[in-house]
Formats: sequence, C-alpha cells, structure tokens
Amino acid sequence: MQAPTATILRKSLAFLAPYKTQILIASVALVFTAGITLGLVQYVRVIVDEGFVAGDAASLNSAILGFVIVAVLQAVGTFARFYWVSWLGERVTADIRKSVYAHIIELHPGYFEENLSGEIQSRITTDTTLIQSVVGSSASIALRNLLMMVGGTIFLFITNPKLTSVVLVCIPLVIGPILYFGRKVRKLSRSSQDEIANVGAYVGESIQQIKTVQAYNHQGHDERQFFRHVETAFKVALSRILMRSILITIVMTLVFGALAVMIWVGGQDVINGSMSAGELTAFVAYAVIVATAVGAISQVISELQRAAGAMERLMELLEAENLITAPATPRQLNSEFKGLLQLTELTFCYPSRPDTPALNGVSLTVHPGESLALVGPSGAGKSTLFDLVLRFYDPQTGSLSLDGIDVRELDPKLLRSHIAIVSQQPTMFTGNVWENIRYGRPDASDDEVRAAADAAFASEFIEQLPQGYDSYLGESGIRLSGGQKQRIAIARAILKDPEILLLDEATSALDAESERKVQLALVKLMKNRTSLIIAHRLATVKNVNRIAVLEAGHLIAEGTHTELMQDCELYANLANLQFKESGVETGVETSVETGVSVKIQ
Repeated sequence: MQAPTATILRKSLAFLAPYKTQILIASVALVFTAGITLGLVQYVRVIVDEGFVAGDAASLNSAILGFVIVAVLQAVGTFARFYWVSWLGERVTADIRKSVYAHIIELHPGYFEENLSGEIQSRITTDTTLIQSVVGSSASIALRNLLMMVGGTIFLFITNPKLTSVVLVCIPLVIGPILYFGRKVRKLSRSSQDEIANVGAYVGESIQQIKTVQAYNHQGHDERQFFRHVETAFKVALSRILMRSILITIVMTLVFGALAVMIWVGGQDVINGSMSAGELTAFVAYAVIVATAVGAISQVISELQRAAGAMERLMELLEAENLITAPATPRQLNSEFKGLLQLTELTFCYPSRPDTPALNGVSLTVHPGESLALVGPSGAGKSTLFDLVLRFYDPQTGSLSLDGIDVRELDPKLLRSHIAIVSQQPTMFTGNVWENIRYGRPDASDDEVRAAADAAFASEFIEQLPQGYDSYLGESGIRLSGGQKQRIAIARAILKDPEILLLDEATSALDAESERKVQLALVKLMKNRTSLIIAHRLATVKNVNRIAVLEAGHLIAEGTHTELMQDCELYANLANLQFKESGVETGVETSVETGVSVKIQ
C-alpha cells in the first residue's frame, strides 16, 4: 500500500532537521537570487523605454551599469545557493545511507530469509542517489521556480492587471494535469526502482557464484534471465517516461498558449497607445519567467514523486522490525562466567516454515568446559541449535539459558562476545589477512594475530602469500583454498579467546597433515571451554566428552560412542554406513578426506 506523500515528506524532513543553519543560508541565497532575477526585468523595461525609445544615452548607460551590477550579485547568490543546496543533498544522502545500514546490520537473520540482499543493496545505493539528486538539485529548482512564479505573477499584476487575468484563467488548467499525472508517475517510479533492484540482485548473485555458473555452462540461461529483468525494468521506466512526457507536453502547451494570447492582447494595447513598449517587454519577460517556472515545476514534481517512491522503499528498511533486541534492562553475566548451557523443552520454527519445527521439545545441558558433539542426518536441527545459542532467533516455546540466565534477558552483543564460531564453509571478507583474522577481535595487536595464526597452523601458508599478512584475499576470500580459509577462520576464533566454542565440522576442508595440526590446535583451544561440535564425520567425535543424537528436530539419545552404538539405532546406522563406505571394520572410522583411521572406544 502506497504511503501518503505528506507522510513520506514528514519522515524525510527528520534528516534535514539537524542542518537548520545550512538550510537558512541556502534559503536566503534562494530568495536573493529569485528577487535579483525579477529585478533584472525592471532594468530591461528602463533600457527599452528610456534608452531605445526615448533615445536618452545617459539613461541607457545608467540602466546598463545597474544591469551589470545586478547580474554580478545574481552570480554570487547563485554560487551560494548551488553550494549549500548541493552540500545539503550530499549530507542528507550520507545520513540516510548510514541510518539504513546501521538499522539493517542489526536486524535478525530471519529478515533476510524473505528479503534479497541485492535488493537491499540497491535501496541503499540507487535509491539514496535519487534522494541526493532531489535534495541537492530538484528541490532547489522547485523552490526557486515557485518563488519566480509567485514573484513574476505579482509583477504582472503591477505591470498590467488586465493581461494578468489571462494568467489566472490558465492556472487551474495547469495544476490539474500536474496533480493527476504526478500520482501516476510516483506509482510507476516505485515499480521502476523495484525492477532496477531485481536487476542488481541478479547480477550480484551470478557474479558471486561465477564458478558454479561457468562449471554448469549456465551463462546462456543466465543471460536470458538477466535480459528479461532488464527489459522489464526498461518497460516500466518507459511507462514512467511516457507519463512525464505527457505531463510536460500538456503543461507547456497550455502555458505558452496563454503566453501567445497575452502577447497579442498586449501588442494591441501598445498599438493603441495605452501601454508603452518597455511595459510590454517587461510584461512578456515576466510572463516568460512565470511560464518557464511552471514548466520547470511540472518536471520537478515528477522527480519529487519519483523520489517519494524511493524514500518509501528506504523507509520500509528503516522501519523494519528487529525481532531480536536487548531487553530494556538487560541482565549481566556473573563476573566468573562459567559457560553452562541449558536447553529446556526448546521448540523452534523458522519464519519461512512456521508449521515445521526445526527443533521440537529439546532439553539438553552442556556443562562448563564440556565438549558435546551433535550428530544426526541433514535437517535434524544441528545448525538450528547453533543459531539459537547465538540468539539469531528466539524459540517459540521453552528456553535456552547461559549460566542460569535466559539468553532473552541478556544483551545479544554481550552474549555473542563470549562465543566464537567456525563454520564448515567459513566466511572470508574482502580485505587482507590481518583484517580477516582480526574480525574476531579488532583491537588485537600484530603479535596477537600472528600468535593466533601460529596456533591454527596458518602462519606457514600466510607467509608464503605474495604480501604475507598484507595479501589481499579477494571477494569472499576467493584467492584462498578451502583449507586455507578454514585455518584463518580458526585463527579468528582463537584470537577471540571465547568461553564457548561452536565448531561446524571445522576440519572438513583440510588435507591429512593440516587436519592433524588443526585438530591439535582445536584440542588445545577447547580445553576448559564449553564446546559444541556439529559432527558430520564421526572421526570428529573422538575427542568429545559426550554425543547428542538429533533426528527431525528431536533429541533421541545422549551418551558416548560405545553407549550409542548399543542403545541408539540411528547412530549405529550412521556409524555403520560410514564405516562400510570407508571399507573398514565397525568401530574404526577412516576419514574419506584424510585417510586417517581412528579407533573409537
């Protein structure tokens, strides 16, 4: 549903409010230049009547000198107007971008299940650029021309009231089309911005996954899909342009038609001697100013309507509700934080699948310093449990507590400051090695970063990179292998030095030698820390205290490997399947990736 323009305008003004001084300077310059422009016409009248018609050289010289002085003042005023109005446009755009990004970056992950990242990027970049154009240019043009229209009309009355009546007759004929077509332009502008966002989203996704696109020879299909998005955006933009063109054509035809009538009537008065040539010249000049101002306003209104559509999209982002927030009075963890995790009858459904519980009535306790492996088939709820520990989501029923305090009573930032996560496919950010490892603790020294890299057995390959720790890793770390990314992610977690570790098969992408080294690092890192490990390969469970088996969101068994082999059919089947595929006897697991055999007691 389209929000009223007045509502959008009121919300937009909030970004201008802090800059009252700059607005005042720009407004004074605006009024000054408009007044000077109108005053120039009076010099034109004097030049015509006293210089050209009367043949008075002295009067002509004085009028020309005054004209030049006024023109210089006009130039100075224009400079001030352009500079401060442009400054406001850039400043407000920067503030809007910062506000939108600051809000978006805090939103709960569930929001991004339903909103494309590419579209959000388009709103923050393309839509704000449109706002900048309007605030820094179009709004100034609209206000200046409004002043010119009002001032010009007043001078028309002063010069010749009879001719001015023609202007009054034409005003309703001009305003009507502006209002009618303006609404259509805004609606089409909103659609146009949406389609542009779709184009941006498609480009971002295909480029980000370029290896997959080319590996499957999908370029032709992607080109056709992209062309379809582009053509749709073109057609919507064409409809908007058509509406604007019709509006401008109607307005300009009416305005200059009225101008022709005025010139004809005024010409008759000059011939009859009831009006001087200078007065007619001044009247025509004012009429042209008014007509041009009306035409400019009709164009700018289209731009303002387009900006209203863009601002509406930005306001939707700013007003998006964050479902994960800190309570009004958050509780604090004890000074001697232990890391006791307790899940009590925990039930959770993702927002996109409200009728399918990802976790259903799960009760589980992880004691301080204990390591717990989560085992189960895909979709069992292992990763969901990580999301809830990090409080990316809140459960529908039940609770999850940390040292006896429900995580919903804690500030999420405080909660997450005690947790580090290493994913199966670790995230790398555009930047160098320093920045990626320091993501765990931005204030860490160079020596601390190097120590973390050493502990993760990453320093050897880092030092072999072209610029060592200063090496640029590319988008999403595209210049690194999977194993190298994983070791940097582990170094990031080591640097953070958390009380709670979440490891999602953190060694799955490593070769045999690297896995052995990183396993040693992880054993050292996990010591005296509460650790949750998602185990896709059962070799991972050899160093854990306890195993929890999940199936379809239910916790079906807990215990050691030996206990679960006897008491849990699902676990026994998973283990036997892995062992059979590895070609070894039951009780011994050989990692398909590493070839390392481990006897599991």
